[in-house]
Amino acid sequence: MHPRMPAEWAEHEACLMVWPTRPVLWGPAFEEAKREYAAVARAIADFEPVIMIAAPGLAEEARAACAADTGGHAIEVIELPADDSWLRDSGPLFAYDEHGDRVGVDFRFNAWGEKHHPWTADDKLAALLLDRLGTPRVHSSMILEGGAITVDGEGTLITTEQCLLHPNRNPSMSRTGIEDELGRRLGIEKVIWLPYGGLEDTETDGHVDGVAAYVGPAKVVISLPEDPAHPDHARMRANLAVLEASTDARGRSLEITAVPQTAHGEVAGTPVEVGYLNFYLANGGCVVPVGGAAEDEAALAVIASALPGRKVVGVPTPVLAYGGGGVHCITQQLPKAVRA
Repeated sequence: MHPRMPAEWAEHEACLMVWPTRPVLWGPAFEEAKREYAAVARAIADFEPVIMIAAPGLAEEARAACAADTGGHAIEVIELPADDSWLRDSGPLFAYDEHGDRVGVDFRFNAWGEKHHPWTADDKLAALLLDRLGTPRVHSSMILEGGAITVDGEGTLITTEQCLLHPNRNPSMSRTGIEDELGRRLGIEKVIWLPYGGLEDTETDGHVDGVAAYVGPAKVVISLPEDPAHPDHARMRANLAVLEASTDARGRSLEITAVPQTAHGEVAGTPVEVGYLNFYLANGGCVVPVGGAAEDEAALAVIASALPGRKVVGVPTPVLAYGGGGVHCITQQLPKAVRA
């Protein structure tokens, strides 16, 4: 029996993050990026503990930034070498083995198709973090970022062809080979391939966490821009058609909630789109990136409608969007270390 990755809504022991480390990525918005990371950490700490990884020499800065106005849970800062601060993609993916024990799956990382140099420390980060957590490591030679997948914990995974089949990731692997490796390492029995991520998401080559997310058994939230002029208007409708025609690993049709709102802004003279779908499901809550736009309130209401019983909180993160991501991109859930 293979390890199985639990859904994001399963109970967490903590949320893992990495403090910003790469000034060249953020340029004039570097200090604001740190403030947004701290704001996200504090919002998540209202629901669950946070473990913030800081590159050597940055721990005190991270502690000071995250210390104010924390909720009922601690934000612990630990030091480990890191090149960048997108732990969803560089960190391990957690699963439960056949005995119900937590393991960490360490896929290879190549900075989204070798877009940012160096990435050696990030490629090694998963192994170091798992050792620090005392969690057994399962190695995979496949390149995979956590933002490229969303799972239901019951054998189904949704991804995009735009990303996982991109030649800058695993050019020697076929679609079937990728599916087989996802089955061996994460317990995936069925992969639903959406054709598209975001057209303008050139940084990750179309990660699924910008366009769709599992929020419950057989329940998916998707981006569906209502503006016909939006570059993804037709593309997201193609994704919708695939989901409507799909069943999950248990043979269930999917209940789909569409988020029609989009939020645009500007950071350092650069237009940005804040992706509402790039949210993090914390214990009892959902932390959503917002852009300070008129559409924020309606988008939060739609997401809340798909998450009854959870407190949905918006955190302004235009600078995260400027850097190429959102709340989900900078977080990674650490599931409870209990037998499943």
